[in-house]
Amino acid sequence: MPPGALPYRAEQLAWLRGQSHRRFTARTVGELISDCEQAGFDPASDEAANVREWRRQYDRATKVPPRLVEKLERTTAHAREAWREARKQSKFRLFKPHFDKILSLTRQMADCIGYKESPYDALLDDYEPGVTASALRETFTELRAALASILPAAVERSSRVPGDLLRGHYPIAAQQAFNRKAAEAIGFDFSSGRIDPTTHPFCSRIGARDCRLTTRYDETDFVGSLYSVLHEAGHGLYEQGLPQDEFGTPLGSAVSLGIHESQSRLWENHIGRSAAFWEYWHPTACEFFPDLKKLSPEQITAAINRVTPSFIRTESDQMTYDLHIVLRFEVEVDLVEGRLATADVPSVWNQEFEKLLGLKVTKDSEGCLQDIHWAGGMIGYFPTYTLGNLNAAQLMHSMASANPALDQELRAGVYKGVHSWLRDKIHRQGSRLLPAALMQSATGEPTRSHYQVEYLRKKFGGG
Repeated sequence: MPPGALPYRAEQLAWLRGQSHRRFTARTVGELISDCEQAGFDPASDEAANVREWRRQYDRATKVPPRLVEKLERTTAHAREAWREARKQSKFRLFKPHFDKILSLTRQMADCIGYKESPYDALLDDYEPGVTASALRETFTELRAALASILPAAVERSSRVPGDLLRGHYPIAAQQAFNRKAAEAIGFDFSSGRIDPTTHPFCSRIGARDCRLTTRYDETDFVGSLYSVLHEAGHGLYEQGLPQDEFGTPLGSAVSLGIHESQSRLWENHIGRSAAFWEYWHPTACEFFPDLKKLSPEQITAAINRVTPSFIRTESDQMTYDLHIVLRFEVEVDLVEGRLATADVPSVWNQEFEKLLGLKVTKDSEGCLQDIHWAGGMIGYFPTYTLGNLNAAQLMHSMASANPALDQELRAGVYKGVHSWLRDKIHRQGSRLLPAALMQSATGEPTRSHYQVEYLRKKFGGG
C-alpha cells in the first residue's frame, strides 16, 4: 500500500471494526442469549458452556461504546506505520505521540469494562480471562528471582559450545522435507493443513479443518525453520484438536493465548529441544543434512540449547526468554496504572534490561521498539507468552507423572501418547473452562512457576 493511502485504510478498518462490534452488541443478540439461558440446559452440557461464554463476551463488549472501538482501530492503523518508521530510524520519539493516544484509549477501554484492582486487569482479560495483574506480579517476581539465580551457570556451561557449531549448508528443499516429516510425526494433519514460507512465522486457522503454518528459511542454518515449524505445529495441533463441528462457537475455540502458547512451547522446547528428540531424529536429519554427520546427537542438543543473553525477544534462548516478558509486563503495568510516562519508557527499559540480562541497550530498535504489539494496541498480550511457558512445563510434568514410560517413548520417536493426552486434557475442551480451571482440571492445580523453574534448573543449571 502506498503511504498516501493510509488515512483511507485507517477509516476502512475503523468502520469494519465498528460494524462488527455493533452487530455483536445488538440488543437482539442479548435477547437470544437470554432465551438460551432460560432453556434449562444441563450446566455440564456443551450448550451451557457455549451460552456461558457468549454471555461473558457479550457483557464485556456491551460496556464499550462503538465509537471508542473505532477510534482505537483508527489510531492503531496510523501507529503501526509510525512504529515501522521509528524502528527503522531507531527513534522512540517518532512513535511516542501515537503511543500516547493508544495508552489513553486503552485506559478508557479499561474504565468502560471495569475492574476491581487494576485497569490492567480489564486489558488482560481480553487475552487471558480471569488473570489479574496482582497474581501475575507475584508469579513473575518469583520467576524473575529464580531465573536470575540459574542464568550465570547456564551461560558458563554454554560458553563451552561454539556459537557456529551448526553452521553449514542446508538446502531449502531439504529443510522443507525434514520439517514436514517432523510435523507429521508429532501429529499435524496435512489433509487439513499446510506449511508455507513467510517473513515472520505464524499459525492461522482459516476455517474448520483448514489450519495454515508458516516458517522462514536460511540455507546456512536449519534450526530456525525447524523450531518455527515445531512451534507453529504445536499451535496447529491445538486448532486441529478443537471440536471441528463446533467451529465458530466458544466450544470450538481456544480458551486463551496462554493456553495456546503452552501447546507450541511444549512441542518446540520440552520435546523438540530435548536430548531424546535428537537421539531419535539424528540419523534422519543426517540423511537430509549431510553436514550434520560430523556431529553427535549430544553436540546438536548442546548447540540448540546454548544460553546467550541477547537484545531481541524473538531471538532469545529458552533460559532468558521469560526475562524479556517480565520486563514488558512491568513496563506495561506501570504505564497503565500511571506510574510511568511514555517519554520515560526508553530509559526505564534500558536500565531494567541491563539489570535483568547484563546487556547495555544503545538503540531503541533493539530495546523498546522491537515489538509491534503496542502499536497494535495489544497491551496485556505479552504476559501470555510466559504463561504459555509455565503451563507447558506444568502440563509436561503432569503428563510424565501419569505415564512413567514417557521418556522411553520420546527416545523412540513415539508421540502418540503426548498427542492423545493433550487432545483429551486441553484441545477437546475448547472454551468449556476458563484457563485457571482448565489447568486445574488437567494438572490438579492452577498455573504455577515452580515447574518451569525446576525444568530450567535441571536443564541449564546443572541441578
